[in-house]
Formats: sequence, C-alpha cells, structure tokens
Amino acid sequence: MPEPITEQAERVVTLWQGSWVAAFAVGILVWGLIIWSVIAYRKRSEQLPPQVRYNMPIEALYTVLPIIVVSVLFYFTARDQTYLLETDEPADVYVDVNAFQWSWQFTYEDELDVNGNPVSVAGVPSTSKDELPVLVLPSDSVVHFDLEAPDVIHSFWIPAFAFKLDVIPGHPNEFQVKIKPGVEGDYEGRCAELCGYDHSRMLFTLRVVTPEEYRAWIEEQKANPQELPAVPDLEEEAPAPNPGPATATQDSSDTAATADDAATTAEEEDGQ
Repeated sequence: MPEPITEQAERVVTLWQGSWVAAFAVGILVWGLIIWSVIAYRKRSEQLPPQVRYNMPIEALYTVLPIIVVSVLFYFTARDQTYLLETDEPADVYVDVNAFQWSWQFTYEDELDVNGNPVSVAGVPSTSKDELPVLVLPSDSVVHFDLEAPDVIHSFWIPAFAFKLDVIPGHPNEFQVKIKPGVEGDYEGRCAELCGYDHSRMLFTLRVVTPEEYRAWIEEQKANPQELPAVPDLEEEAPAPNPGPATATQDSSDTAATADDAATTAEEEDGQ
C-alpha cells in the first residue's frame, strides 16, 4: 500500500495489517489441524477404526471459534469505519468536489476571488499530468470534503489517503482527513467507479504544500482567477412530466377526433 499521508490512512493500514495477521493465524491453525489429523489418523491396518456419531467438544469449538473471530473483526471494522466518517472536528480547509464525466472541479468555498466567486480549479479528461486539475492542500491541517456529482456515480479516490468514497448524484457525501506534517509532494487521484467512456482519463493531482505555501497559492488564485473549462451544473434538470391515465385518455380522444375530421374532409372532396 502507498505510504499513508493522513491520520485516517494510518488507521486503515493498521486495520488492514491486523486483518492479515488474523487471516494468517486462522490459516496456520486450520492447516495445522489438517496435517495433524492426516498424520495421527493415517491408515495403519485393514481394521475399520471405531465409528462415532458426534464429538460435542469439537463441534462446539468449530461453532464458537468462528463466531468469536468474526465478532472481533466486525468490532474493529465498525470502530474504524465510524472514525473515518467523523466530520465533527472544525476543519482548516473546506473543499467542494464536483465529479463529472470525466474530470473534477475543486472549489474552496471560504476563499473568494476578486470577482466575488469562490476559488475554483477544474480540468478536462487527460492522461497528461500537465493537463490534470490540481487539488492543493496544506500539510498539518484538517481538510473537509463535500462530494457531489451532476450525472452518474463516481468515486473520489486518493491512494495515499487509503480511502475512497462514492460521489452519487442527488446524494451528497462528506468526509474529512487530518493531513500529517512533512508529507509535502504530489500524489495521484482518480475516479474508482467505472463511469463511462473516458473513465480511465478521469484523473487529478493532489499537491500537498506547507501552510505558508498554501496561503500564497490561495492569494494568487484570488488575484488571478483561472479560466475554467465547461463544467456541468450540479443543479438537476426537472424530469419530463409523466402523463397519467386521464392525460393518456384525452390524447387518445384527440387522436380519434382528428382521424374522424380527416375522414369527413376526404368524403366531402370525393363528393365534389
């Protein structure tokens, strides 16, 4: 796994490692019992060994032990999932993420440019790093993400976060992370949900900088707003009205009336 750059990612890595330890322990126990039974109860003669109907201690063991293992894994998973989705801590940076076919728009709602609009960065589908939208965040800071999509389901994924969350039209999602100090650099970001033709080019770059560099970048964006490419509006279009039975009946009546009028006109022309 990538080196985690957030406190939440460290929790995910710890859970992942613990799951592997539990899996190896169960595997060693099972294989050990299999090998022991093969050796201890191998065929020694033609005499049929004593036959038993059941063994209560063994049956109780292989019923209770799996329940204990699953319960322990469930507890740690539920505990860490709750921690990962906590959003109560006041954040230093708030970012609105607009995931659309097939790129990203990142809007810093609390930062207004010279035109009175929030500082925003958007991109176009591409595999060239120079053309990808760049999400700039400060290190040693709490960052809150609000996720929305105007078209289909996407998934916001930064591997260095060891975490991804679906972006669902009409159902905003949110999460936040605490970026660790000393992790400045560029990291890959992408959509992790098959979302259409250009899904493979729905990429972006996460750039972690020092808090001082972040403030300087924000001030530069405020003074010189970027010209954004065409970005779909998050406002959903009203669906077309669905004609009910009464409307359908009226339409049928109108159609029949029109047909009768046409027939009458044709008869009059033939009579003339």
